[in-house]
Amino acid sequence: MLRERILQGDFVPGQRLVERTLAAELGVSRIPVRDALNILRGEGFVSAFPNRGMVVTPLTQQDVEELFEVRTALEVLAARRATERATPEELNGLARAIADSEDAAARSDAQAVGRCNQSFHDLLTASAHNSLLTSLMEPLEGRLHWLLRQNDDPQPLHTEHVALLEAIRSGDPDLAAERALAHVRTSRRIWLETEARKSVAQA
Repeated sequence: MLRERILQGDFVPGQRLVERTLAAELGVSRIPVRDALNILRGEGFVSAFPNRGMVVTPLTQQDVEELFEVRTALEVLAARRATERATPEELNGLARAIADSEDAAARSDAQAVGRCNQSFHDLLTASAHNSLLTSLMEPLEGRLHWLLRQNDDPQPLHTEHVALLEAIRSGDPDLAAERALAHVRTSRRIWLETEARKSVAQA
């Protein structure tokens, strides 16, 4: 629940997360809240600061650039291996995630679009059949979804998901890697454009 609320933007970077307050809001004791915060800290969503306690992790420009740099390498690898190893059922799952995203976009349901897009990437990683890759990608995907949650136009990412799946189905790992690389670069561009609009609005 806390992770989902952070991903949805209910808590903003730098905001304090007070155990007692969260427990009261959720109707639970402080112990599960503390456990959840520790898990989120391990995933990088929450940080502990002296005299402030737990806060939603502030992300610097360098943090984001490093995130995209690492994700580029892992996503390209995932696309290559998925091309070589994905089962027909996994390919159908990727197609369903794309279709669900398109339906959500038609309803203007931005949160559902985000969930479908994250599902696509989770399925892509699983289709690579590399457990270490999966363990490395999971926290990165969550943080990337967090960064892109304010994207107003899902169409570019949707179009690239379609193209990436076509490349994987073609059996050409080089083409799949090329399209995965382009997709991460588009994600980075969208984030930069979103941040630029926010800066103008706050000026």
